[in-house]
Amino acid sequence: MQSLDRAFALLEIMAAAGGELSLSQLADSSGLPLPTIHRIIRTLVSNGYVRQLPSRRYALGPRLIGLGESASRMLGTWAQPHLAQLVQQLGETANLAMLDGDNVVYVAQVPSPHAMRMFTEVGRRVLPHSTGVGKALLAQLPEDKALAIVRRTGMPAATERTITEPDTFAAELSTIRQRGYAVDDGEQEIGVRCVALPVQGGPSMIALSISGPEARVTWDLVQRSAPLLQQTAAQLASELRSSTSAD
Repeated sequence: MQSLDRAFALLEIMAAAGGELSLSQLADSSGLPLPTIHRIIRTLVSNGYVRQLPSRRYALGPRLIGLGESASRMLGTWAQPHLAQLVQQLGETANLAMLDGDNVVYVAQVPSPHAMRMFTEVGRRVLPHSTGVGKALLAQLPEDKALAIVRRTGMPAATERTITEPDTFAAELSTIRQRGYAVDDGEQEIGVRCVALPVQGGPSMIALSISGPEARVTWDLVQRSAPLLQQTAAQLASELRSSTSAD
């Protein structure tokens, strides 16, 4: 069991570092002896969960992709009742998304009953700086890490309202932290407004949102939806923690 715990710890350290590290860096981060790390990494490499690069550094392996996709589908299944409740309460499309590297991926959605509604394909990947869920997720990171992500993506303008400057984006993240939720006000698509906040305390970085035409998602609805999103996020986080503990 100790070896299993250590293997998972090393994988999480690699993921937090961007997916690639040397053995010495793993030793510095984990506090484990090099021989122990080498033995565990060798086992992970032989099973496809880690791969050795020509530089002799180690990276997360392709076999983790299938596990991640399966976990995302299960996460979406768990979230469906919570998203449906939000749609019933607010009348707009509810979404669940997670941070995956430098991108945000949508893992679940329940559509609005209105004929005119927002639709985002589950599995779609978007850049975080122009979306409500992306901003809500990056606001949970230390500022230097959040800005490193948006600098790597380049912050392209999806609309004329998209924030494209790191300093302006840093100020936006500060506002989100103080306010408790993020807003995409036509920054990803003109005429669409989105309210999002993170699911804090869950096993991974995920966020909830509602989105719809700005004619219906008024600023009054934005303020009214925030407490309901917070309540739903707390319920989902509790359910995910309980499931993880039971496993």
